[in-house]
Amino acid sequence: MSEAGDSIRLDKWLWHARFFKSRGLAAALVKSGRIRVDGTPVSKPSRAISAGVVLTFPKEDEVRIVKVLGLGVRRGPAPEAQALYEDLTPAREPRINPLEHRVGGRPTKKDRRDMDILKGSR
Repeated sequence: MSEAGDSIRLDKWLWHARFFKSRGLAAALVKSGRIRVDGTPVSKPSRAISAGVVLTFPKEDEVRIVKVLGLGVRRGPAPEAQALYEDLTPAREPRINPLEHRVGGRPTKKDRRDMDILKGSR
């Protein structure tokens, strides 16, 4: 980890913290202007950040909110990357699996057995 007074490029930190598989993907998100540093939209990947700033950005199908705790010097293993930030993202409600509440369509083998028991065929 680096000293508290240091800073690092935003795209590089996102890559070090393993939010993106490549630095290019991180830079593309920053260039799109969809990331905020302490609530201010940023569109330059070279924006310097330091420990203590809060980042807000979309990742997959949710908005992530993270507080930068450390800067890191390399893109290390996952436990090392997770030590670089504190996740402030609110917990989501679990999704309902669409296959659990399936309506119509072909019954599964278990469904067929259950129907046979109900009909008294077994």
